[in-house]
Amino acid sequence: MTKSIHFSTYSSIKIGPTLDVLLLDSITPLPKAYKLIGGANNLLVSPTPPPLAMLDKCFDFIRLEETVLHVGGATPSGKILSFAKKHDLAGFELMQKLPGTLGGMIAMNAGLKEWEIFNDLIAIRTEHGWIEKSKIEHGYRFAKIKGIVYEATFTCKSGFDENLLAMFKKMRDNQPKEPSAGSCFKNPEGHFAGKLIEEAGFKGKRVGNMMFSNVHANFLVNLGDGTYEEAITLITAVKEEVFKRFGVKLEEEIIIL
Repeated sequence: MTKSIHFSTYSSIKIGPTLDVLLLDSITPLPKAYKLIGGANNLLVSPTPPPLAMLDKCFDFIRLEETVLHVGGATPSGKILSFAKKHDLAGFELMQKLPGTLGGMIAMNAGLKEWEIFNDLIAIRTEHGWIEKSKIEHGYRFAKIKGIVYEATFTCKSGFDENLLAMFKKMRDNQPKEPSAGSCFKNPEGHFAGKLIEEAGFKGKRVGNMMFSNVHANFLVNLGDGTYEEAITLITAVKEEVFKRFGVKLEEEIIIL
């Protein structure tokens, strides 16, 4: 079964063609050459991407079983946050204004500073079965996962923290309001990507309708009808300039398909 997705409206950066995307409605390996899209919040989709797949709605669920929270890979962050607030569960406040679905958030160990989704993770379920957190290599903005995250379990502690929630909201309110795919680059060791981009003269730099934001230089924003080509032109140019000036290689956090 497939679903027609308009990436120019579905993806958070509002770029991409209309494509038929394969729906995965059972726990199965991803077909060869296919890429998983999740909520398309950190994706830049080209006019000619590889074949794409996404989890079906049957993997959008939350179940509380004693002290363990079971969450489906297709469950949106906002739904998880609302559930945690309603049931007074600590550790999910970081999902405030964090776009995406659970599978994507785990795949990139999403979070803010030291608050990461892996902090309270117990295990994930892929087509290879259940895998405990201790068996998954992970760190800042990455997790090495073989397969698809169909479900995950989390430790439940009571004490939803409204102060933490307000702090995350404030931090994210400082981010640009225009469509983007979140941070364009990971912070290189010992550096901040936004500072490097700014010092290389790319803050506010524009190609067509794509621009490195004046609010936060590490956000590549779409000013309206921006294109994949314009985005790639800026990404390539800033990487070259930062390397030339500072000898630092910028690595994309945004996923280019």
